[in-house]
Amino acid sequence: MTKREKIDQLLSRGVAEVIVKDHVRARLESGKKLRVKLGIDPSGADLHIGHMVVLRKLREFQELGHQAVLVVGTFTGQIGDPSGKGEVRKPKTESELKKNAKYYLKQAEKILDVNALEVRYNAEWLSPMTFRDVVRLASTFTVQQMLQRDMFRERQKEKREIYLHELLYPLMQGYDSVALKTDIELGGTDQTFNVLAGRAIQQAYGQKPQDIITVPILEGTDGKEKMGKSLNNYIGVLENAKEMFGKVMRVPDHLIVKYFELATFVSDSEIQKIKRVLKKGENPRNVKARLASEIVGLYHSMRSAEQAEKEFNNIFQKKEMPSHMEEVVVSQSSLTIVDLLVVAHFVASKSEARRMVEQGAVKIDSRVITRYDEIISIRNNSVVQIGKRKFARVKMAV
Repeated sequence: MTKREKIDQLLSRGVAEVIVKDHVRARLESGKKLRVKLGIDPSGADLHIGHMVVLRKLREFQELGHQAVLVVGTFTGQIGDPSGKGEVRKPKTESELKKNAKYYLKQAEKILDVNALEVRYNAEWLSPMTFRDVVRLASTFTVQQMLQRDMFRERQKEKREIYLHELLYPLMQGYDSVALKTDIELGGTDQTFNVLAGRAIQQAYGQKPQDIITVPILEGTDGKEKMGKSLNNYIGVLENAKEMFGKVMRVPDHLIVKYFELATFVSDSEIQKIKRVLKKGENPRNVKARLASEIVGLYHSMRSAEQAEKEFNNIFQKKEMPSHMEEVVVSQSSLTIVDLLVVAHFVASKSEARRMVEQGAVKIDSRVITRYDEIISIRNNSVVQIGKRKFARVKMAV
């Protein structure tokens, strides 16, 4: 692929908006090494493939020889980017954020060249600011401008509180661009307001405004909501190959092409072929198996992807038990099915266990359990199953 083709792909594939596109293209074609910023507030440690969409875009800049800058919100993360939800985000400590950031970087290695990555912590320049500095920063925006942010408009409409410190978050993120002299900032479409704030604040501080590239939000396996752990519709970067493969196979058919574009390195020409075969009536399940293999291969290996597909077919097509399953050791000769599911780590709580039983999703040795208060007599090598993909073999403690 030529440099021009790489630039074309960078500005088109997996991109929601480019501000200002002609200016970005001219800078990329000029040969000047650009500083490309991505900010993260590592409030959680585990990443999912939705997080990796913007990291893939940052990698494209690395491949073109530009300086990728990852800004870790060790200050902003203590406040939290305002959400559209009813509650204000719970603050994190700086030590928690640094610990999460280390774990974040280990996962990011699967996509980025972390050795060439400039990692900065924004507490470095935000913590020393005086009140005078904060007032100067606040003077770069009006209240009316700040309240144009979608989530704030929504809260006003619903008569929900907006706290003053939440209005400061976009200003702090924008000031990161001043401190780092950013040329281009990346973000999801949910960050559009914040990255635009960076342009205005840079101009107010006498710098040239950064250009912006936003990427689409990847829907989760439910096909509706943004991928996230709280909705249990995510595909985790660190999940084992079999679990990852199975989750991709649950992705609704209408998202197959979008997942190829945002979550794989399959070429654009190959994706066009995939679109054509789907339009001609190819079974979406076959195409989805290819998608699952590509994603598992990216985060594990192609050998792991082959094994995961074989296991998936054994369970779903041949109705066989998995060849390998976790063992759960129990010390009691009998216990309720709810307690057994908790001990087996199939569920996070007894209430979730009861819900699974009520849905008919729990089996012991292929027998469906219908009552959550049923007492289970433990036998060595009994198989506990929840749903279609989770299995464990029960062992009695010696």
